[in-house]
Amino acid sequence: QVQLVESGGGLVQAGASLRLSCAASGSTFSDYVMGWFRQAPGKGRGLVAAITWNGGNTYYADSVKGRFTITRDNAKNTVYLQMNVLKPEDTAVYYCAADTSYRRRSFIPLSGATYNYWGQGTQVTVSS
Repeated sequence: QVQLVESGGGLVQAGASLRLSCAASGSTFSDYVMGWFRQAPGKGRGLVAAITWNGGNTYYADSVKGRFTITRDNAKNTVYLQMNVLKPEDTAVYYCAADTSYRRRSFIPLSGATYNYWGQGTQVTVSS
């Protein structure tokens, strides 16, 4: 069992930065792929960034490449999403998710259906 709690969302102007945090508890956090998804109003939930258990492999959606950075601190059971040069189109609810299907996998699943634990989400609003 894994519990995930996101924080760090808020209302910012375009061009600003935010850092989201996801604190995990209840299982061996350090063994699993972690991902950040987002869902804008009227749209589906999509993968923004993900990171393997040791940080050796990362994935970014094309829309955030060069602006967002995902990292993890296994000692703190926390995964981060640093978001720079925010745009109005980044406005969404951001969710942290864990894929506990396999331990220490180097492959990053892109489908949300693969991630079996989710946080409650944190709202990010970027004004123009």
